[in-house]
Formats: sequence, structure tokens, C-alpha cells
Amino acid sequence: MSIVKSEFALALNQVATERGISADDVIDSIEAAILAAYKKETTELNAHLSEEEYEGITVKVNKDNGEAHVYKDSKDITPAGFGRIAAQTAKQVILQKIREVEKKTVISQYKSQVGSVMKGRIIRYDGHSGSVDIGKIEAYFPKEEQIKNEKYTVNMTLAFFLKEISEDKFGNSRRGSQCPRRR
Repeated sequence: MSIVKSEFALALNQVATERGISADDVIDSIEAAILAAYKKETTELNAHLSEEEYEGITVKVNKDNGEAHVYKDSKDITPAGFGRIAAQTAKQVILQKIREVEKKTVISQYKSQVGSVMKGRIIRYDGHSGSVDIGKIEAYFPKEEQIKNEKYTVNMTLAFFLKEISEDKFGNSRRGSQCPRRR
């Protein structure tokens, strides 16, 4: 007995593996994207629709073949010809959602390393503060965390202490590092 996987299932697993996220997160992103596309398309056609009229609308994607259907209260309401416009909108939303999940995954990996020393390479330095490549992310290297009278240059490799991970007002993560040590 052999198991034949569809192109969709293979692509789904490949995207999930390459991005370091689960296939379920990819499916959730696709479903959210299709729902956004559905809302956009139906709002453009029927400007009078309100947000309440979208309550109870869900999207389900078949993990095996990629077939998607829009449901309202368990009734299939997938519009005819929904494909092309929905695919474009869905693609944009999917890419954004995947980036968000990737970001959360990377942040969670580094949160477990807060309080540890790691090797990093200075990639930008303006004489006061800089950025350090510590793997999949860049860390911020503030003036107040630098060793007095130490000279720093771009491409210098040092050991850094990962102090914290915090978010700015835009939801972007900042990785603070301190205590450089020559390697």
C-alpha cells in the first residue's frame, strides 16, 4: 500500500518546514486570508453590508488537496468565480500571516536564551550604539551597555549577553544585548 500525497499537501509541508512553523499555522493563515478576500470582494460588490453580516462566516481548507470553502453557520456559501480575486488577496494575507508566525517562533526561541552569553558580529555601529547579528535576528547594542574606552568596529565578533526581548509601540521586537567580550 502506498500513500500518494497531493501537490498541495507537499507544498504545505515544504512551506511549514522551510519557515520553521507548523502546517496547522500555515492552514490557519490560508483560511484567514481567504476570509479576508471574501469580505473584501463581497464588500466591494455590496457596499451596504455591515460587519455584523459577516459574523458566523468561516473558511475551511482541505489539508490534502487545498480546496477551500466559505461557510456561514455550517452552510456552504462559496461564491461562483471566487477564485482569481480571492487568490491574489489571499496570497498577500498569507505571506503577512506567515511572517507574523515566523517572527513569533523566532522570538520564542530567543526568549529562552535571555540571560545567556552568545557570539555575535557587529553589523552596524555609529560610535554610540549599534546592531549585532546573533543568528536569525539582530540585537540592539546601546551605548550604556558598552565597556568604557572599548573600541568597536563593524565585523568585530564578540560575546554578548542577551539581556531582554521587548516590543516597541509598533509591535516590533527589540533584542537588547550587553557586556561585550572579545573572542
